[in-house]
Amino acid sequence: MGQDQTKQQIEKGLHLYQSNQTEKALRVWMRVLEKSADPAGRFRVLGCLITAHAEMGRYKDMLKFAVVQIDTARELEDPDYLTESYLNLARSNEKLCEFQKTISYCKTCLNMQGTTVSLQLNGQVSLSMGNAFLGLSIFQKALECFEKALRYAHNNDDKMLECRVCCSLGNFYAQIKDYEKALFFPCKAAELVNDYGKGWSLKYRAMSQYHMAVAYRQLGRLADAMDCCEESMKIALQHGDRPLQALCLLCFADIHRSRKDVQLGLLKLHCLCERIYRTKGQQRELRDHVVKFHECVEEMELYCGMCGESIGEKNNQLQALPCSHFFHLKCLQTNGTRSCPNCRRLSVKPGYV
Repeated sequence: MGQDQTKQQIEKGLHLYQSNQTEKALRVWMRVLEKSADPAGRFRVLGCLITAHAEMGRYKDMLKFAVVQIDTARELEDPDYLTESYLNLARSNEKLCEFQKTISYCKTCLNMQGTTVSLQLNGQVSLSMGNAFLGLSIFQKALECFEKALRYAHNNDDKMLECRVCCSLGNFYAQIKDYEKALFFPCKAAELVNDYGKGWSLKYRAMSQYHMAVAYRQLGRLADAMDCCEESMKIALQHGDRPLQALCLLCFADIHRSRKDVQLGLLKLHCLCERIYRTKGQQRELRDHVVKFHECVEEMELYCGMCGESIGEKNNQLQALPCSHFFHLKCLQTNGTRSCPNCRRLSVKPGYV
């Protein structure tokens, strides 16, 4: 595959990826990687694969492609390519919580001054280093790096970088328990997504919504926290982002725990896990969570006594009887019963739930 064909196939993959046809895009890019004889084209397609796997939460694959990319950069003997590949190595290790390696690779990037790309990427390098310092609980250095990254974003009018820094600052202030600032920064990120993010990955919206959910929960605004977390989980499920799904599940559990609603939290957890494993085709895990879901439903008596289907899993109109048992409205209307199917008490003047 020559230079022109390589370029065409990379663009084809990008079009598929932007249309949310992720798996097709990955197949196109992998075919380019296998067949292209153009080193610069291979470097670019490796960058696409790294970004895609980062957004899907497949961090080990992200690291694998980053290692191949740095070998390609050395083959090209171009300092700009080398700087970019070291940044991707840093980001891969950051996602895998290898924070010392992340800091080391970031310092290598910053020492490669004088190249065009290194100057453009300094903001991203500072952000990755800040995330690593935060992972190590070195808060002062983390904040210094985040502020530096934010200056780069403002000076270069880089809204995408600014959005990512705001999410990291939200995480920073949540950890040191300044929840007003922990909310302010992801709200700012969400504004940037709404104003400038038409062509951005949905990952940016998902992350801003997740960090808002965390802050809202800490501030006791549980309804807002639930709305934001549900929006983030929806995008995470759509993109197959397992790490973000896990974060959202933890946040859901925290929200229900804050409501003193432990059983309902477990029900939600098993329901969401069931959807995740069904999507992934992992049958054993799926069966486990289906069983646990139905155990929760029975323990909480959250099922219709007429049709046997669970209540609380999806939006349904319900009807409560004077005995406080409740059923699907359509089931009562269809069967036309005048007594409660559970306790046989006369169902006079039913109320709506």
